[in-house]
Amino acid sequence: MPHAHTPATAAPLAAATLTRRTLLAGASGLALAACSSGGAGGSGRSDAPGAAGGPGTGTRTVRHARGESTVPARAARVVVLDTDALDSAVTLGVTPVGATAVAEGAPLSGYLPAALTAGIKTVGTIGQPSLEAVAALRPDLILSNQVRDDKRYDELSKIAPTVLTKTTGPAWKENVRLHAEALGRQGEAAAAEAAYRAKAAELVAAIGGPEKTAATKVEMARFLAGAPTRLYLNDTFIGSVFKDLGLGRPANQDKAGFSMEISPEQVDQAAADVVFYSVYGDAAKSDRGKIMEGSLWKNLDAVRSGRVYPVDDALWMLGIGYTGAGMILDQIRRNLVG
Repeated sequence: MPHAHTPATAAPLAAATLTRRTLLAGASGLALAACSSGGAGGSGRSDAPGAAGGPGTGTRTVRHARGESTVPARAARVVVLDTDALDSAVTLGVTPVGATAVAEGAPLSGYLPAALTAGIKTVGTIGQPSLEAVAALRPDLILSNQVRDDKRYDELSKIAPTVLTKTTGPAWKENVRLHAEALGRQGEAAAAEAAYRAKAAELVAAIGGPEKTAATKVEMARFLAGAPTRLYLNDTFIGSVFKDLGLGRPANQDKAGFSMEISPEQVDQAAADVVFYSVYGDAAKSDRGKIMEGSLWKNLDAVRSGRVYPVDDALWMLGIGYTGAGMILDQIRRNLVG
């Protein structure tokens, strides 16, 4: 699945128990301030698949990309069909009963602690969920987006109320708010956003302040098996994280759009002060070796100064939410601050 997310117009961790807060804090370093924060539907949670969702009863109407859906006040059996919805659910204190995997046999969002995904049933792959597997879990809410599941919306809605965002990527904060509304956990979402912004501000201060941060030009490069290497632009999840920090961007990448592709002969286009890079698929089938062994790469300022850092592709490309973003801030801090 080379396209981790689809470009869209950009828009700007909480847990309810100490056990979950400890796990997430260890994974992402975020202060989960809303330890006792409740959403609109009450203060209960569903830490285990199928556990009761708390005292909230009744239904609410949620407006989303495909219109309106009447959802439970406090959904207890949630199925998520993309990685951003899984991140949202876990961040907001909900363990889904089902989720799609990136590929057949792949783990569910490997960047998340196993304790937070244990027991979640796999219901197919992203963009190709098994409707039978979804229905078998008797969900009371399904979360996805139009890019993946618009054509299945009517079928999914017959199984359970279905809420779709338009896309993923740079609209992730807006999407978390919609997921929180559907789950009845707006309080947790507000706390997650506040914790993320505080963590970003602390990182900027650790780098040396806004001016030094803005003067540091960073890029995200991705080597893909069987495809050209990509440099990610602003209309992406990782592009939005860079912008939240106020990090500088090379001029050729500081623009709207999803990505630009480069060949081994165009490595000069990857000039930056700092290069983060990941590999999707079999590295031997990508241009990584050809590029990184070439003289153009070795002459880049970031390479000469030792500021090239490998990162987890699953996290940086698919960790679309406050838990994933918090973990990315942790890695940026380790690399840029120490």
